[in-house]
Amino acid sequence: MKAIEQILNEGVLVDRQWLNENGFDRTVIDYYIRSKTLQAVSRGVYRKPGPPLKWQNIVYSINSLGYSVHVGHIASLQFHGFTHYLELSGTKTISLYCDRKLPQWTFEMEIKDKIQQVSRSPFSFERATGLDEIPFGTWDWPIRYSIPERAFMELLSTVDSATEIQQADKLFEGAANLRPSIVQEMMEQCRQVKAKRLFLWLAMRHDFSWFKKLDISKLDLGKGKRQIVKDGILDKNYLITIPKEMVNEQTESLF
Repeated sequence: MKAIEQILNEGVLVDRQWLNENGFDRTVIDYYIRSKTLQAVSRGVYRKPGPPLKWQNIVYSINSLGYSVHVGHIASLQFHGFTHYLELSGTKTISLYCDRKLPQWTFEMEIKDKIQQVSRSPFSFERATGLDEIPFGTWDWPIRYSIPERAFMELLSTVDSATEIQQADKLFEGAANLRPSIVQEMMEQCRQVKAKRLFLWLAMRHDFSWFKKLDISKLDLGKGKRQIVKDGILDKNYLITIPKEMVNEQTESLF
């Protein structure tokens, strides 16, 4: 059996099951903890002592433990450079998607940023399209991120207030270079009607050139009206309510 120093990289979190599967029983684990070769960071979760953890360490670690997880939503847009259109606080919220509930310790680590799991995805986990693996750290650990075209739809699937729509609208100011073929693919795979209608409305509002290249006839946009915000104004193109504050000279003719 190899020593723990040989098989556990700095910055990786492992649980007791992983240690057991690699030949370390309770007695050996206790010895490593007493000798400070291992550090307990949560109940049943361990790491080699080292620099402060980053959220990327946690995401890579839970992937290594068998969870198929990716970074999405506004955290992915931030990574891709879209959130410079917004004023953000120093603390980031890292939104993770996974087809099963992540272990509780994922959210209990003492790190600068906040990790949250988005409870519902607008995409099927069975078709993991629209994801890119980005290397992180000394060992180029692969961390999966939603590409911008998917991340925008993940974001729009959760908005339910005028403030959130206005924030999404500011982010959309940077969406001029989205790829129409990828947008089309993502929209055909998206399962949430609200996200698709709102995405199309924002694209139309900003008059992006790629919007004109979409084949909307291939999209399932559902039937009937969708209320996104209370006391909003109904857009007759996509039958969604939008904030009154967003009706201006550019959009007024749409109603």
